Amino acid sequence: MQFGDLRGWIAHLEKEGELLAIDKEVDWDVELGTVTRKAISGGKSPGLLFKNIKDYKSGLCTQLFTGSMANYSHIAMMFGLPRDATITELVKVAREKFKQRIPPVVVDTGPVKENILKGDDIDLFKFPVPRWNRKDGGRYINTFQGTITKDPDSGRLNVGMYRGMIGKKDSLPSLLSRAQNWGQDFAKYAERGEEMPVACVIGWEPTLPFMACTPLPPNVSEYDVMGAIRGAPVELVKCETVPLLVPASAEIVIEGWISADPKTFEMEGPFGEYTGYYAGDQGPKHSIRVTAITHRNNPILVGAIEGTLPSMMTENSIMSSIQRAAIAWNVLDAAGVPGITDVHCPAANNGTTIMVQMRTRYRGQPKQAAMALWGSSSAHVRYKHVWVVDEDIDIHDYEALDWAFAWRVNAAEGDILMVPGTFGAILDPSTRLKYRDPLTFGTGKWCRVLIDATVNMDFEPEEQYGGERYPPSVMPEKKDWDDVTRRWKEYGFKD
Repeated sequence: MQFGDLRGWIAHLEKEGELLAIDKEVDWDVELGTVTRKAISGGKSPGLLFKNIKDYKSGLCTQLFTGSMANYSHIAMMFGLPRDATITELVKVAREKFKQRIPPVVVDTGPVKENILKGDDIDLFKFPVPRWNRKDGGRYINTFQGTITKDPDSGRLNVGMYRGMIGKKDSLPSLLSRAQNWGQDFAKYAERGEEMPVACVIGWEPTLPFMACTPLPPNVSEYDVMGAIRGAPVELVKCETVPLLVPASAEIVIEGWISADPKTFEMEGPFGEYTGYYAGDQGPKHSIRVTAITHRNNPILVGAIEGTLPSMMTENSIMSSIQRAAIAWNVLDAAGVPGITDVHCPAANNGTTIMVQMRTRYRGQPKQAAMALWGSSSAHVRYKHVWVVDEDIDIHDYEALDWAFAWRVNAAEGDILMVPGTFGAILDPSTRLKYRDPLTFGTGKWCRVLIDATVNMDFEPEEQYGGERYPPSVMPEKKDWDDVTRRWKEYGFKD
């Protein structure tokens, strides 16, 4: 599906009855974030277009769009699928698209060049950037953007999503982790004693934010996969002050440089993070020195609320449940783990816990799956806990998982495996604060866990069980079940 730009995507959502324009005045300070959280928490929200923001009723930018990926029907529309496509169907399509490539093309100019701001004209406070949560350390403008960096060796362009708040009117203190793709790019510039060029793209087709937070291998450019999803190359233009390329029809592009010199660091954090807790405590962080802003006429700012809680979803949690499962399934295939029949990342935990359904063929196959996932680059902030179940367990049904955990897991038989001291999310509050300092360690510290809830293949087949390792279940035989089903209304039951 090609929507052309953010405005085309918004128009499509409106056509499908999936857009709510909010004309009532809303305060950028906490109220806008609270409205957003309440609206999207159930995972069924339309896109939200705030058109009357306090202190921004006129001027450079007057509107903010959020809720772009607030429910699964939006993801289905992005892929060109029916709006009622199942989660497994979405994962399978994402799996295939993540393997495909349509490289971008460079064009001379585009709408994002309609306005070019440099020098004293740069002022990030002219955009209606929310303070999303009351305890946030500032106004976060980078919450649903694509941050563009380049590998100085290969020239590969990376599109990532990393949080950043307004420091001064021309600076963006950001949380930079060395284990993330832009952190790996940054390390190469730092080793050369150079600043790293950065461009933050705010507002384009939905493939931009979707791919920006998808953990592709470091050598793959998200632009190539964005082209595959939309079925056409992404049209890019050169930036004004940095050697990078950005979508020609983006709403806003913030260009700048980021230095390894601690003298350039600014205070950043905390922020209401995807874990559902405030994280990344206030402290000195790397800061983007803004050298230019380009934007369309009457640009639309785009942002997203973070922080998943029980029965309270976010755009990140909805997207992660598709992205992380698709990437994991591809990792398992590439590692040669056979028999995978489904993979699921529940939205509530943003892919931190993953369920793998498989047809077990040999002893140790579940451990092979867990080790393959943990050894991949995509595991940096995900796959902390891996569940593996047999194909008779529906991994989208927590009652089924709980039943398997109760009756197929015996810790004394090696069904629970712990691997301590691995890399992990620096934002996970279950890790002691001193072990998740991004400047000292570059990443967090996790103890990863495998829960093997498959039937234990070390058990001997028993004659009394008909040659099976486990006794038969109490599920009625098919003939008995079908006979009762056929006569169901005769017993007085309704459908």
